[in-house]
Amino acid sequence: MDSAYEIRPDGTRTTNYGEHPQGLLMVDAAGRYNMQIFRVDRPVFAGGDKARGTADEYKQAVTGSSTHFGTVSIDRAKHQLVFEVQAASFPNWEGKRQVRDYSFQNGLLSYAVPASASSSGIVAYSVWRRTSR
Repeated sequence: MDSAYEIRPDGTRTTNYGEHPQGLLMVDAAGRYNMQIFRVDRPVFAGGDKARGTADEYKQAVTGSSTHFGTVSIDRAKHQLVFEVQAASFPNWEGKRQVRDYSFQNGLLSYAVPASASSSGIVAYSVWRRTSR
């Protein structure tokens, strides 16, 4: 992962996953993908028990990460990635098609998550750096 950021309706830029998120996007030859993004400074659960966290610990764990997997295809003519989401940390995406406008330049894949995907009015961007095979 190179970066992840959001543009709010008023044009301001935010970084829900911090300035230097950790993430991994893997796609195999059949088009199956697995994607994770994590904020690096998420607080640990003070009690050490995932099933007994506080409301704030649960909120930080959920809003500080995004994961999903399924299949992905490329519509090169429209410059769009088409994700068929099988399962996701945001359950509203499960079983849904997610279309993302993308660019690929200098080894960086960048795509936009439209505001309609989260109903928040915020457009999120994910930027991935290709690693060696």
